[in-house]
Amino acid sequence: MPDFSATFPPRSAHVETRGVVFFARQLDKIRLHALGKLPPDYNLGFNRDDTFDARFCRFWGVDFDALTARTLQGGTDEEIFDAVFAGRLPLNGEQVRAWNAFLRKRGLRDECSPEIAELKAERGWADRDEIQTYMDYQDADEGRTPKYG
Repeated sequence: MPDFSATFPPRSAHVETRGVVFFARQLDKIRLHALGKLPPDYNLGFNRDDTFDARFCRFWGVDFDALTARTLQGGTDEEIFDAVFAGRLPLNGEQVRAWNAFLRKRGLRDECSPEIAELKAERGWADRDEIQTYMDYQDADEGRTPKYG
């Protein structure tokens, strides 16, 4: 068993590690999965090509299995981030801004907007205008107030 603790739910995707959103949440999901505490309806890794995990790995050129192995070795989010990005060019500010903007706005006036509306309706939240994106939905679903709501 890995030598770390993890609590459910995972942190908000808004939490930044070295300025990058979502990384901390991805680590939480990896840790929770290893401890048998991640519910099966949570996407992890490449179970679908359109998950935030899969998109993160493709966008940043990170091998998910290597990220998982390094995460399970333990360490802070920053230590894991630094190890995963070691030997590469320093993070490009434009890439960080593009990645963060993409995730923060995913579901807002794009091809995923109908799915956000459907998810909200299933939960009885059709009138919750503060839920506009996947990140908003995840926060609300896990009991947090959407950041920009």
